[in-house]
Amino acid sequence: MANAPTQVLLPGTVPGFGTAAKPEEPWRENLNMQVICRDCKEFPPNLVEEFSSGDMVCGSCGLVLGDRIVDTRSEWRTFSNDDQGNDDPSRVGDGANPLLNGSQLQTTISFGDGGSGRSRDLHRAQNKSTHDKATKGLLAAYKEIGALCDAWNIPKNVSDTAKHLFKMVSDAGAFRGKSQDAIIAGCIFIACRQCKVPRTFREVFALTKVSKKEIGRIFKALEKFFAAQNKERMDGVVQSGGTVNPMDSYNTTTSTKAQELCIRYCSQLGLSAKCTNVSQQLADKMSSVGSLAGRSPLSAAAACIYMASFLMGQGKTAKEISAVAGVSDGTIRTAYKFLYAEKEKLIDPDWIKDGKGDIGSLPPS
Repeated sequence: MANAPTQVLLPGTVPGFGTAAKPEEPWRENLNMQVICRDCKEFPPNLVEEFSSGDMVCGSCGLVLGDRIVDTRSEWRTFSNDDQGNDDPSRVGDGANPLLNGSQLQTTISFGDGGSGRSRDLHRAQNKSTHDKATKGLLAAYKEIGALCDAWNIPKNVSDTAKHLFKMVSDAGAFRGKSQDAIIAGCIFIACRQCKVPRTFREVFALTKVSKKEIGRIFKALEKFFAAQNKERMDGVVQSGGTVNPMDSYNTTTSTKAQELCIRYCSQLGLSAKCTNVSQQLADKMSSVGSLAGRSPLSAAAACIYMASFLMGQGKTAKEISAVAGVSDGTIRTAYKFLYAEKEKLIDPDWIKDGKGDIGSLPPS
């Protein structure tokens, strides 16, 4: 019996049925995108992600192929030693508001449940359980402070300072029984002085509707309270072996000076920068000469602006200045008479040289 020929089986063949035909795959475009170096053109590319600098660099030639690479690795560092409370702050979520108390990481339930009303009840129950009265009171006070400062068009740092001062009073539980409007008016008044944009008692009264007498009382009480709080805090730092930072200490405010008011009044009157500088220097010299000793800063600033405006050829009437400064035009003229009598001592020759000003243009009254 003859031996049968040996059959060699190839991949994809079945004994007795021959070679199976492979179906041809239809052509399709390769959509896989790869970043390669345009200089080396190596494949596969030798790319290195430098998370410290946020760059993607070619490992062969050093060409930077991308920037602002996001580090998706785990965060293994801890910041517990940097926190005052010695607790590790979370690296996610919104930053904590230093003007509020508590963790401030709360869940808010929305109203959109299709109109069944269940979400509204859950929202109300959640607000009652999480929102305390102290936080609600602070938020209401902050809202009022922000609205008053916006009505005054003063910088945001004044509003933030006033809110910080109010929080110090609220945390200490001081001034029980005092009107909150009076405390807010006092905090705004002190914040304006600390931020070098002082306002007068009359202006604070016109804004907050708190009487000038009450503003003066609460201002003195707040000054004593903040000074005592600052001394107690600094003593605690020294006793614990720390170093006192002079920038963190509370500095008692001083009375408003006439030269500080000249800038704002001249700006409202539309006077030039040269006239503003002359009025400021005039107010500074006036205090050294003592020509208006005992006068209020309002009338002194108004008289200096009245004199400087005519000296620099931009004369403003006493009635125009009185509408801005809030003093009567008769008071301005009376104060100006004292300045006019001392004009030789007060006026610097550099102000009028080369025709910049004319001392002869000053009105006698």
